Amino acid sequence: MASAAPFDRETLLDLVVNAIPLGIMLFFIAVFLLVNPFGSDPVGTAIQITIVGVTFLALFVLTYVSGKAISESEKELEEKGFAGVSEAVGAEDAVTEGEAVAGELEASEDTNGADGEPAGETDGTDDEESADAAA
Repeated sequence: MASAAPFDRETLLDLVVNAIPLGIMLFFIAVFLLVNPFGSDPVGTAIQITIVGVTFLALFVLTYVSGKAISESEKELEEKGFAGVSEAVGAEDAVTEGEAVAGELEASEDTNGADGEPAGETDGTDDEESADAAA
């Protein structure tokens, strides 16, 4: 289904986070051009505007490219259906791995002794020596 807008509503919401930095950079470009807060040095002003302007253009292009990538990936996922989403992230594997980890934890709890140490291991002291030292 082709739409006239390049981005749908969800993609625009994902990209709106870059609107604030773009607005801030436009504000500083306007301040550098209109107020000239650092004197009338044309080289300094050109450097200031170039730094902020190149950063603005880079962020603008990055925002557009990431919007296109998000839009295309959402279209691909819609074509595959929602079952493809769980397969893409490996949700089924995560469940079986989670069950395996839970089984391992239960098994390790069963092998621990009363003091919380694994069965057959000690903390370096013999119970008989401890009893003799206490007497």
